[in-house]
Amino acid sequence: MDKFAIRNQYNEFIFESFNVERLATGIRATFVYKLGEYTFTPSAEVPLASIRNEWLDDDFLNELFFNFGIINAISYYKLSLAPKFTIKCGALDENQKEFFKKQFYNGLGELMYVNNLLMPYEEFMTIEAPAPTEKKTFNLGDEFHGNVITVGGGKDSIVSLEACQKWHSDTICMNFNRDLYPENHAALDCIRLAGYTTGEICDFNLTIDRTMIELNKQGFYNGHIPFSAGLAFSTVIIAYLNNKSNIVLSNEASANEGNIAGTTINHQYSKSIDFENDFRAYVANYISDKFNYFSLLRCINEYEIVQKFIKFPRYLEVFRSCNVGTKTNSWCGHCAKCLYVYIMLYPFVNHERLDQIFGHNLYNDTTLGEIFNGLVNPDATKPFECVGTRDEINYSVKLAIDNAGKEPLPALLEWYRQNCNATIESDVANYFNPVHNIPAEYLEELQKL
Repeated sequence: MDKFAIRNQYNEFIFESFNVERLATGIRATFVYKLGEYTFTPSAEVPLASIRNEWLDDDFLNELFFNFGIINAISYYKLSLAPKFTIKCGALDENQKEFFKKQFYNGLGELMYVNNLLMPYEEFMTIEAPAPTEKKTFNLGDEFHGNVITVGGGKDSIVSLEACQKWHSDTICMNFNRDLYPENHAALDCIRLAGYTTGEICDFNLTIDRTMIELNKQGFYNGHIPFSAGLAFSTVIIAYLNNKSNIVLSNEASANEGNIAGTTINHQYSKSIDFENDFRAYVANYISDKFNYFSLLRCINEYEIVQKFIKFPRYLEVFRSCNVGTKTNSWCGHCAKCLYVYIMLYPFVNHERLDQIFGHNLYNDTTLGEIFNGLVNPDATKPFECVGTRDEINYSVKLAIDNAGKEPLPALLEWYRQNCNATIESDVANYFNPVHNIPAEYLEELQKL
C-alpha cells in the first residue's frame, strides 16, 4: 500500500470558519475544520474569572483567535498531511503563510519520521488564503504591564516562578487545559506553593473533537504535534485578556538539540530558540508589539535548572512532568521522561525519597535498559520526549557513579560503567547560552537563584 495513500485521498484540509462569543461565563471560540467528508468543531474557552481587561476590542479578539485557530488546526491536519491547506475565514500575506508552513513542517517532523512519511519542505504543503487588502491596526491602549507565567507542573516552570517572585504582585499564572485533565493538579499545586492564590490563576481550556480520535483508530496518520506552538498563541490571548506585557516561558537551551543525528527532527521544536525567534517576530509584525514572549531559562541547561530547583525541596512531592501519568497526576516510573528526571535528580536528592516519588529505584529497573541507552548513547535514537542533551545526561550519570564510591552500583549504572565511555563535549556545570531573549532584569533575578 502506498504510504501516502491517505494524503493523496484527503488532499485538501480546510479551515472553514470560526466564531468568538463573549458569554456571561467567559469567552468561547469555536472552530470549523473540514477534511473530505469529515467536519471537526473543537472549541477554546477562557472563563470569566480569567479575564481582567475591561476594555476588549472585538476585532482584535477575532484576530487573536483566528491565528490560534490556524495553529490549533495542526491536530486535525495531521490526519492526512494534506498537500493543500485552504483558509476561508481570514487573510494571510505570503510571509504569514511561510511562517505557518514552517511551524507545521518542523512541528510534525517527528510524526513524519515515525510514520515513514518524510518529504521535502517544498512538497509538504501550500497554504491558500486571501491576501489582506491592508495591514490591520488595533488601538489597544497603553495599560500593559507585568507577567504571564505558563505553569505545567514540572521543575522548569517552578524555577521560573521562583525567579520572578520580585514581580509577584504583577504576575498571573496560566494553566493550560485544566478541564481536559481534571485529576492533573500538579500545576495548581506548584502555583499555590509559589504563593499565588486562585485570583491570580488564569485558565485556557481547549476541547478536542472526538471524530479525530476515531479516525486515528481507523488508520489515519497519528503522532506528536507541537503542543507548545498552540500554547504560544494561547498565551498572547491570556496576556491581552489580562493587560499583561511579558509572556514568560520555561524552555531551556537543551530544547534546541534534535533527536536524530544528521537531521533537524526535534521533539521539542516548538520549545526551541528557532521557534521562539520566529514567533516573537510574528507577534510583533502581525499581532502587537505590546507583548514580549521569551523563555526565562533559555540561557541555562537542564543540569543548571536542577541545581536551582533543588533549592526549593517543598516542590518535590507535587511536581510532575510524566506525560503517561498526566491523567492521574503521577509518575508512571517506566517511561523516558521519568527515567530522565530521575537521572538528573539522583546525585542531589536522597535516594529513598527519590524512589518514593517515582515508585521504585529506576536505576535498578533493567526493563528501562533500552530507554537508558537511548538517553546516553549518541549513536542511538534519542527518546522522543522533552529531555536534556546527552552531555547533560552523561554528566549526571557519571556524577552518580563517582558519588557512589566503593558502594555497589544499581544495575543500569553498573551497565554504564562497564559499557559506556561517553565523551562530554561541553562544560555542563558552567554552561551559559548567550543566544536568548531574556530582559536584563529577569536574567539578573534568574542568576540570583
